[in-house]
Amino acid sequence: MIKVKINTELCIGCGACHAIAPEVFAINDEGFAYVKNNDFDEKNKDDVLDAVESCPTNAIKRKDK
Repeated sequence: MIKVKINTELCIGCGACHAIAPEVFAINDEGFAYVKNNDFDEKNKDDVLDAVESCPTNAIKRKDK
């Protein structure tokens, strides 16, 4: 199982993560991404990994458990 975390100091709010995996990532009122659901299932894992790779500032980090 993996978990993801967003470094809010690096996030520029481009929204790529939310576009790729909206069940895991959301955009807050200030326009920056946050993890809304870190209990995603295996069917969403590929989308989450794509979102991590697609972040232009590498603000999303993954942690394997």
